[in-house]
Amino acid sequence: MEPSEVTGARLGDDRRTLLLDAPVPSGAHACVRKLKAVLTDPMADLVRVQITFTSPSGDRASGCTKESTATAKVRLPMPLGDRDVIVDNYTRFTADGAKPPGLRLCGKLGCTPPATGCTAASYDQALMAVDAPEHTYRDSEKCDGKWLVLDFSWRTGPACGDSTDPACSSRLGDRWFFRAKNTGWAPIVRTSAGGCRDVQRAEPAFPASLCASLAPLSTSLHPSFPPPSASPTRRTRL
Repeated sequence: MEPSEVTGARLGDDRRTLLLDAPVPSGAHACVRKLKAVLTDPMADLVRVQITFTSPSGDRASGCTKESTATAKVRLPMPLGDRDVIVDNYTRFTADGAKPPGLRLCGKLGCTPPATGCTAASYDQALMAVDAPEHTYRDSEKCDGKWLVLDFSWRTGPACGDSTDPACSSRLGDRWFFRAKNTGWAPIVRTSAGGCRDVQRAEPAFPASLCASLAPLSTSLHPSFPPPSASPTRRTRL
C-alpha cells in the first residue's frame, strides 16, 4: 500500500539524499514493514518518487489503528539542484523559496502561485480562499491591486456541473471582499448587502471607491445563466 500523503521533504547534507516524511499506521506492535522510497523515472527536469510499505492495518485485530510519521529515504543519482520533486504523482515539493535543508510543499495553484493583482489567475486564488463551490462563475470584480470585491455564482440543482439540464436553470450568488497579502487575496467579509457598510465595519480602510456603488445581491435564485460564450471558472477539490 502507499501513504495517503507526504507531509514534508528535505535534503541531506550531500544534496543527493532525499528524506520524505509520510503518515503511516501505528499501534502496539510493528505496523509498517518495507517502507521505502524509489525513483520511478530517470532523473531529468523533475524527480519522481514513489513511497511504498506493507502493513496489517486493514485487520482491526492488528492494533494498527493509530497514525504516526515515518521517514523514507532515497539517494538520487546526482544533486537535486533546482529540480522539483513529485511524490506519488500528486504531491509536489520545490527548493525554490525554501529554507535549506527543507523543501517547500507546493499548493493547489502550483509552486509559484500568481501574484496578487487584478488578474484572472489571482481571482481564481481568491475563490479558493473562500472555498467557492465547484463550477463557479465570476460575475464581476472591482479591484485596485490592494483591495478586491468579487461577485460570483454557481448553478444549483441535481448534478448540475456543466449540464444544460433544465433542472439547473437557476443560480445562487455570493459576494466577498478581500485584502492583498503576501500569500494572496485574504478574505475580509462576506455579505449580500450593497454599499460599503458591512465591509467597512470589518475593515475601515477598505476604499469607498470600490464599494459605494455596489447594489445588493438578490438572495433568491437567479433565472438566467451567463451567456453561452462565457467560460466558467472550474473549481476542483483536491
